[in-house]
Amino acid sequence: MGGMEAAGELVTGALLGRAIDRPDAAHAHGAHMCLNCGTALIGEHCHHCGQPGHVHRSLHAVGHEIVHGVFHFEGKFWRTLPLLAWRPGDLTRRYVAGERTRFVSPMAIFLFSIFAMFAVFSWAGVTPSTNFKTGGGARPLAAIEEDRQSVLKDRQDAIADRDKLAAGDPDRIDEQERIDKDNIKLKALDIAAAPLRQVGERPEAEINYTGIAFIDHGIEKWHKNPSLMVYKLQSSSYKFSWLLIPLSLPFLWLLFFWKRQYKLYDHAIFIIYSIAFMSLLYIVLSLARAVGVSSGLLQVLGLVVPFVHITRQLQQAYSLGWFSAIVRSVLLAHFIGIVLALFLVILLAMGATG
Repeated sequence: MGGMEAAGELVTGALLGRAIDRPDAAHAHGAHMCLNCGTALIGEHCHHCGQPGHVHRSLHAVGHEIVHGVFHFEGKFWRTLPLLAWRPGDLTRRYVAGERTRFVSPMAIFLFSIFAMFAVFSWAGVTPSTNFKTGGGARPLAAIEEDRQSVLKDRQDAIADRDKLAAGDPDRIDEQERIDKDNIKLKALDIAAAPLRQVGERPEAEINYTGIAFIDHGIEKWHKNPSLMVYKLQSSSYKFSWLLIPLSLPFLWLLFFWKRQYKLYDHAIFIIYSIAFMSLLYIVLSLARAVGVSSGLLQVLGLVVPFVHITRQLQQAYSLGWFSAIVRSVLLAHFIGIVLALFLVILLAMGATG
């Protein structure tokens, strides 16, 4: 499974590199020959390979090209973001129609938003905790034994206190009640520990949860070290976030399969821009939560805004009436649940078999 994780990182890196490495990633200031292919330059860029006529060679230029290539602050980012937020369907339609250089590419803003979302989630404490009492290889049986030892010690102290008291002392009755309660607790803990002890006595290879070897192996891994498995799940969800695009594509196609003017490419651009907006939205909501905004308000916004945004994007991108867009949004909301479930199953399967 290390190979699968490496493949996920490779694909993510390739997508990011493709999104950033564009011909307009630096300013050109005129040169006689292209430094990449040797073609005589006519304008600021080589008309043969697209490389800028002038290449920077300074540390300042590295930072400049990262900012310019990823965010395109020099116009593109600020043209893209308002449209993505308020007129996402127009942005989708215009990009599909061929207006490419005016806007940040869908994949660039998708990758940026996904990476930023995971970073903000981690900073704001939104990600699930990887701190489990039974983590680090300990089983629930260890926790039961720990409680049992505590109860045993309390019972021994109660017996010692009782024996120090005279037979007719009222406090002796209280100590005896304390002993009786501890005896009940010990019986309950022994009952809870019995099946776990039986499992622990068998060799690991003989543990059989479902009868399916790789599933049993995965369950055993979660059972032994849940902290590590949750961490791997978080890491995989970041590395394989791009899987949401192909998983979503068939469901969006189903909503328009009889309309031949819309191609799979059009649906893919719709999905990429939509996921990018949702990621940016949840970044904003996470930051709002961190500064103390009401959780009730954030929950309402987290449910209402995505539905409104998807409806507007459908209505604008596919030239739908509002009723048709709302109906498709309801269907798409159910499809999104299926896509997220499939995505989670894939991540769990990769973690279980790794």
